[in-house]
Amino acid sequence: MAVIVAAAYVVFAAWQWSQFTVKSWDLSIFAQLLDRYATLQVPIVTVKGDGFNLLGDHFHPLLAILAPVYAAFPHAFTLLVIQALCFAAAAGILARAAQRRLGLAAGILLGIAFGLSWGLQYAAEAQFHEIALAVPLLTASLVAVLESRWCAAAIWAAPLVFVKEDLGLTVVAIGLLIAYRVRKPIGFWLAAWGFGWFALATLVILPLLNPKGAWAYAGNANPMAILSDPASLFNPSKGETLLLLIVFTGGLIARSPIALVLVPTLAWRFLATNDGYWGPTWHYSAVLMPIAFVALLDAIDRGPDSRWAWLRTYTSHGVAIAITAAVVLQPSLPLRTITDPKAWTRPARADAAAAVLAPVPAGASVETDIGLMNYLVDDHDVYWIGNTNPTPDCILVDRIAGGIPKEWGNLKKIAERLHPSTDYAVTHEIEGYELACRIDR
Repeated sequence: MAVIVAAAYVVFAAWQWSQFTVKSWDLSIFAQLLDRYATLQVPIVTVKGDGFNLLGDHFHPLLAILAPVYAAFPHAFTLLVIQALCFAAAAGILARAAQRRLGLAAGILLGIAFGLSWGLQYAAEAQFHEIALAVPLLTASLVAVLESRWCAAAIWAAPLVFVKEDLGLTVVAIGLLIAYRVRKPIGFWLAAWGFGWFALATLVILPLLNPKGAWAYAGNANPMAILSDPASLFNPSKGETLLLLIVFTGGLIARSPIALVLVPTLAWRFLATNDGYWGPTWHYSAVLMPIAFVALLDAIDRGPDSRWAWLRTYTSHGVAIAITAAVVLQPSLPLRTITDPKAWTRPARADAAAAVLAPVPAGASVETDIGLMNYLVDDHDVYWIGNTNPTPDCILVDRIAGGIPKEWGNLKKIAERLHPSTDYAVTHEIEGYELACRIDR
């Protein structure tokens, strides 16, 4: 299962890369982060801003373990491969757990359904994020809970606090779940660990390292604003996320206490004022997939003990339900793209992109939008054009897909607007790409 899932996501990443598909600036941000870690430097990420310490944005120190891999393969595409391998490892763990309970065939099929689930596919489409590390850790922890291996469950869950600050609350939920299941101190200790790091990260570390002296995402956490606005509280995109969770598991997750581990992630997302958190797309639902599928396994285990004959019968079809849902939804999910031969056609602007990237000197500082950012970040000091930045050696914009406001005018005017005391010469204007470099005096 791991090989199949890894291959699918690596091929998808290769397709994105070949098509110059850039969803956001995030891949560039994490590439810069790992470049700093690989050279034993403080994680200053210039894409976010001049001198910006990325540990002041989100709390993800566990990413440092990837530094040796990035040092060996210093390329933004490396992160996409790492994410594919993380998803693959989780699929293998889930498949083996399902196999032990349900047999070889059911284990294989459920592993595929998990590995190609909507939450993981949308995360792959959004390219790399730190939650890639959370997926195998969370899967291993919850499988250990399912198998009553309490110490293993705690050991796998504990590092989640170093993947992203909000996962401290997920660790709290896992700790309380263990305490409920076994009535031993280990569950309460794990819950305390999770809450302690959540509080420390959001109240101390992130404000200390953030340039504004505050947790950057605290403004999104405004439950009262959401609760007082029924239109936001019951937004259809939230319903779509919940519906997908129910459909993929046939509603059987409601039979498992493990489903309660979904609550922290769903709560902060649905009670946030940022509507980008509400729907099923991007990477926010990746951590929900291990919880939902392990809860499904637990519900299937519990099925024969039900007092109702119809529920016992329905639960016995849990694997078939999950597999059927996965198959039906595949045509609407991102991986469908790589099955279309026409999708692999070389983009019309590929030659233009190569032509505008080639003259940028290695090691030069470049101010740019998201259009070609991922293709510059490996061997240049890259700045996002929307920040206040030091004067760069070159400015590169993508008029079609970069996000530059039209009212900024041509590249000459953009250069004058951003760096009025420096002279730039426009050297390339090709297929919507524009490059200007400093004129040495």
